[in-house]
Amino acid sequence: MVQEKNNQGSHESRRSFLKNGALAAAGFMIVPRHVLGGKGFIAPSDRLRVAGIGVGGKGESDLSEIAKGPADIAYLCDVDTRRAANSVARFPKAKFYKDFREMLDKEHKNIDAVTVSTPDHQHAVAAMAAMQLGKHVYVQKPLTHDIFEARALTAAAKKHKVVTQMGNQGASGDGVRQMMEWYNAGLIGDVHTVYCWTDRPVWPQGIPWSSMKAEVPKELDWDLWLGTAPYKDYIDKLVPFNWRGWWDYGTGALGDMGCHIIEPPFRILGLGYPKSVECSVGSVYVDEFKRGYFPESCPPSSHVILKFDGKNGKEITLHWMDGGIQPERPEELGPNEVMGDGGNGAILIGDKGKMMCGTYGRDPQLLPTSKTKQTTVPQTIARVPEGHYVQWVNAAIAGANSDKNKLISSPFSIAGPLTETLLMANLAIRSFDIKKEKDGRTSFPGRYIKLLWDSKEMKITNFDDANQFVKRTYRQGWSLGV
Repeated sequence: MVQEKNNQGSHESRRSFLKNGALAAAGFMIVPRHVLGGKGFIAPSDRLRVAGIGVGGKGESDLSEIAKGPADIAYLCDVDTRRAANSVARFPKAKFYKDFREMLDKEHKNIDAVTVSTPDHQHAVAAMAAMQLGKHVYVQKPLTHDIFEARALTAAAKKHKVVTQMGNQGASGDGVRQMMEWYNAGLIGDVHTVYCWTDRPVWPQGIPWSSMKAEVPKELDWDLWLGTAPYKDYIDKLVPFNWRGWWDYGTGALGDMGCHIIEPPFRILGLGYPKSVECSVGSVYVDEFKRGYFPESCPPSSHVILKFDGKNGKEITLHWMDGGIQPERPEELGPNEVMGDGGNGAILIGDKGKMMCGTYGRDPQLLPTSKTKQTTVPQTIARVPEGHYVQWVNAAIAGANSDKNKLISSPFSIAGPLTETLLMANLAIRSFDIKKEKDGRTSFPGRYIKLLWDSKEMKITNFDDANQFVKRTYRQGWSLGV
């Protein structure tokens, strides 16, 4: 628990002064509570006071995992009391708010750390507000909704010296560490190509916004839920899950699964910001004779190609595929063997060999898979037995300058650039559908070109229309505070 300074000064009474002086004269010594309590005793000052922003669904499970560590869930905040009901019941001592701004304003002196498990479009404003108050933050993936926000949060974490973690729990798993040890041992050589894929989305995408206005559930504060997003009338079934398929709120399959699937190769290869991106996307049939693209909604499927500068000046190509699209099976993989975990996975192709894994970096395999059990390399990377959540709790208690913070699996210094990579892919997808009039005809100038990225200036250099997706405009009344 963060200790507040006790500035008693002249307010200390003469009586208290005399009492303290008498105790000292009598030779009494004040003993820390952990000494009095004996082995295993955790003093209140050694527990983290946590406030949860977005406490239904994933937020509920996040708080439940965090509570397994030396943490007290002290405050709950959600715009939907239906979604919050389970957390309210689970943590009955926690005070409840609907607006995180009000909660932070009134309770910041009683909060050490904050979790953010809202829809994507609210991640950055909530996390930034907490960090600016010096609070440690755990933020669900993807870290942010746009590229500018990712860069801003990465800088803020460093500036405010807080302990940060993104909610891609596979980053603390054994799988990615095993793959790093194989890679560092030179088993697959220099990697030049990576394939990542998912069978998501499992929510509606590639569809027009409904014209059928629905009644807002009485438990939901729709204006607060919209937050930074443009105002629109509520539509049925948008909450709690289908928002993921709309650009105003979600980041599609890339935002949902990319942080879990791209993270292993991103970490293993030490990738930074991409230098170029291109894509192709699937469409839907509007009627018998016409295909449709709906710019408000993420497409039903996509294939994105990102280029990075690798080590030793060698280029690395990363392919992302969603909507059920998968890469060609490696020839080293048997015809009946599962590629990745089936619906999701990653394959790293080097000049000496290949390896693959499933979601979260689970079930890592050298190819052919018979090599996996036959190969032994020294364990050089520490595992995380306490898990992703408690790792963050322990580091937050220890403080930003502690050795425990240096071991955090997905701090914003890593999670920020990883999120930018996903959002760069989404920028290409959205640029694909930009329409313009040319010679009296509708054209799509963002299609079929490679977008070149200047990471320092945060801009596409060869197609300016794409830069509108680097930083979005917030609805009036909302600000990132930078």
